[in-house]
Amino acid sequence: MDVPERVAVVGAGAVGLTTAYDLAARGAAVTVFERGTPGSGMTGRAAGICYDAYAEDVDVAVADRAMRRFRELDGDREFEFHEVPYVFLAREGDDAGATALSEAVDRMRVHDRSVELVDADELGEQFSIRTDDVGLAGVSDSAGWADPKAYVDLFVEKCEAEGVEFRVGEAVSVRTDPPGVVGADGERVFDYDAVVVAAGVHSRAILAAAGHPIALKPYRAQALVAECDYDGPTVYDATDGSYLRPHPAGVLAGDGVEAVEVDFDDWDPAADDWFVAESTAAVRHRTETDPTVERAWAGLCGATPDRNPLVGPVAPGVYVATGWHGHGFMWAPAIGELLAADVLDADESVPDSFDPRRFDGDEEFEVVEGMTLDE
Repeated sequence: MDVPERVAVVGAGAVGLTTAYDLAARGAAVTVFERGTPGSGMTGRAAGICYDAYAEDVDVAVADRAMRRFRELDGDREFEFHEVPYVFLAREGDDAGATALSEAVDRMRVHDRSVELVDADELGEQFSIRTDDVGLAGVSDSAGWADPKAYVDLFVEKCEAEGVEFRVGEAVSVRTDPPGVVGADGERVFDYDAVVVAAGVHSRAILAAAGHPIALKPYRAQALVAECDYDGPTVYDATDGSYLRPHPAGVLAGDGVEAVEVDFDDWDPAADDWFVAESTAAVRHRTETDPTVERAWAGLCGATPDRNPLVGPVAPGVYVATGWHGHGFMWAPAIGELLAADVLDADESVPDSFDPRRFDGDEEFEVVEGMTLDE
């Protein structure tokens, strides 16, 4: 087929903006459609944690690419990538968790991940965190965090510098034959050679309305920012499923995952009181500080039947990028490059295991959260 010259991207989160920039940098004329403002969707609610400590080869390849690009972007305008180790641990008495952690580290090492197994004493010698309840831990040196808003601001500027047109403040739909974007009034049609739908969990409704359902279920996750004196690593406690990372105010912490499908048109974006109490207690316990909650929120993640994302064509000239299980921001730098190359029929492409056409779109499956030891 002919290489697309005019491409629309629906959704201006981290993945959509990165894809739009990479398309434009490769010579395409790109228009971004966003119903809110750039980054106002789930990217603005992301935790910003980044690491390459994965146990599967495809995940490792994508994460490597993303981490390399995060580091290259560090210092570009106001964007910063903060290098901090990533600690994942199982508590004493959690034998199943310790076994899963040890097996995961073995698989990570097969893929040359910079990760080591340590006990509680060794962990305490490396970091100023509480370790007396730790049974076993893994430590990855190749990790860090970034501010999702700063990433969005950076890529808006980079897109504008490449001539990308932004059409914001209007919810649009998609036409697939031929590819196009339809205005909210249902009458205005914008024709393109290709359309990329990168609208997070809303991608499901957009594509279903166009006759191409995808296997995606939204689920709710929660996070908070607390003021305290913390300058340690990112920590994932696999025993209770909580995590924390450094933040300019002190700590950003998360948990509160509800592993059930929710209605993406009717969900609560405010954090639950029980989550705030439990997450604050977890921060207090691990950092041995006295945190004061500054703000708390909920967001939506997208689950797929096999925990791999949905990235690639759903129809001739129409593509999707969604289903991140909470890893969308972390993988955005890599997915943008790969998907842009795919759309423009370049020498690179998205992994076959991400192809959205591997599912019919009406599959029944259980929601599984993204941050687990069996990644």
